[in-house]
Amino acid sequence: MYHVIILAPEDKADEIRQAAADAGAGKIGNYDSCSFSTKVTGRFRALEGADPSVGSIGELEEVQEEKIEMVVSEDAISDVLKAVRETHPYEEPAIHVLKMADYKKLL
Repeated sequence: MYHVIILAPEDKADEIRQAAADAGAGKIGNYDSCSFSTKVTGRFRALEGADPSVGSIGELEEVQEEKIEMVVSEDAISDVLKAVRETHPYEEPAIHVLKMADYKKLL
């Protein structure tokens, strides 16, 4: 099981969340499409050779984003990451993938 964290522009968060869920993310027990979100501020500077969807080369940019967190099974992780990359508008989206321990086995 994996914990996937995706930083997305606020206006694209629902679309990205849905794409991830359609690919298998967010399944917890007898529920699907489970996700958790936090509003965040993203900061970056596009360097020479970049093709930014927001901002300009060499300028520090600040954008309102949503941090989307979902669990993903081993068998769905590849499909979920592919769906997120295809849906995400950024050239280099921030996507974090963390391996999870099964907390039920730790009880």
